[in-house]
Amino acid sequence: MSDKSDEQRPLAGQYWLLWDGDCGFCRRAVAWALARDREGRLAALPYQQAPWPPMDEDLALACGGAVHLRHPDGRLERAGRACLTVLELVGFPKIARWLRRWPLVWGVEAGYWLVARNRMLFSRLMFRGK
Repeated sequence: MSDKSDEQRPLAGQYWLLWDGDCGFCRRAVAWALARDREGRLAALPYQQAPWPPMDEDLALACGGAVHLRHPDGRLERAGRACLTVLELVGFPKIARWLRRWPLVWGVEAGYWLVARNRMLFSRLMFRGK
């Protein structure tokens, strides 16, 4: 049985969450976000399966190193800032806006960098028994 993120395809007006389909940690984090997206504003697809365009070689290379969020207007966010927007979309707007403030956003980006480079370890710590 495939998960919701594998079946979902972006529609006009949705935010496209482009993530690493080969990463178990990413899959679990995306499933968490999609389960909380009650308004259906997120469309999550592995960047390896995203349509070309908007995907291109440069974006595919960038997506290999960090999650990207494509806004309905075409703007792109990546890494920690993309995660903060996802938090806003799935029901945590106050926390996300608070963490987006300077200098806290630097901490978010540093935390993202740390987790992204140690996904296997954090996957074991955060998703035990799943």
